[in-house]
Amino acid sequence: MEISIYLARFWGSLFIILGLMSVGAKLLGRIIKYTEDKTITVSTGYITFLLGLMTVTLHNIWVADWRVAITILGWTTLLKGIEKIALPGRVNKKTQMFKGGQVFWGFVIFLIGVFYFCISLSLQTIPETYAPGVGPMTAGCGTLYY
Repeated sequence: MEISIYLARFWGSLFIILGLMSVGAKLLGRIIKYTEDKTITVSTGYITFLLGLMTVTLHNIWVADWRVAITILGWTTLLKGIEKIALPGRVNKKTQMFKGGQVFWGFVIFLIGVFYFCISLSLQTIPETYAPGVGPMTAGCGTLYY
């Protein structure tokens, strides 16, 4: 469970930052423009591939709860990295469809980040030493019962 919480916090933080940058600094537009250069696309493909491989290696958990979202994200990231390395021209064509709705898609990325980050905080238990006699409590965006 610890690795699940860590990865949810990592991916959530990353998506929140990227979402805010996409909305505020028009980062998504610049990323779309960068995909025209195949060298940059392949280089970022290796980073994407490694992030996906790390997530899948550490967290290949197929269960019927929130943790499967991290596993699916890991596999999606791994496959996206392979696509960027092997087919950079195709990636450029696919990214063009996001050009018109940069603020909208930045907001979607932000919300996905909030989802993952809230899960990571909600499942972090507070030791009983902080609330003696009360039992374990949860911190974060809401209480999840498990």
